[in-house]
Amino acid sequence: MGMIDHISLATADLDRARRFYSAALAPLGAVEVAVTDVSAGWSVNGSDDFYVGLVEGQAVVNNPKTHYALSAPSRAAVDAFHAAALANGGTDDGGPGLRPQYHAHYYAAFVIDPDGRRIEAVCHRPPEQTEE
Repeated sequence: MGMIDHISLATADLDRARRFYSAALAPLGAVEVAVTDVSAGWSVNGSDDFYVGLVEGQAVVNNPKTHYALSAPSRAAVDAFHAAALANGGTDDGGPGLRPQYHAHYYAAFVIDPDGRRIEAVCHRPPEQTEE
C-alpha cells in the first residue's frame, strides 16, 4: 500500500484535460472510470486514483517547482506517455531517458499539461524487469 490515495488537480477546461489525460495515462495502464459535468477520474486498479476537476471562473495556480510523478510499468510506457502527452496538447519538459543522478535505472519523461502542470512518468526497474 502506497502513501498516496489519489491525486486531484484543477483544470480550466475539462474537455481539454480529459483528452490530454486519457491519452497520456493510457500507456500507464489507466482508464477513465468516472465522469461528471465537473470532473473526470482515471484508475489503474478500479479505484479513482487520479482526478481533474473544473474550476470555472478561477485561476488554475501552479507552482513551477511542483510536479506529479506517475508510475510506469516499463520504459516503453514512459516513451508512449510522453508521445501521447505531446500529441494531445502537452509540452515537452524533458524527453524520455535515464536520470542516473537519481539512480541507475530511473527512466522518466516530463511534460507540461495544458493547464501548466509538470507531469512525470517514471519506471524504476531495469529493462529486463519491465513489462515491455
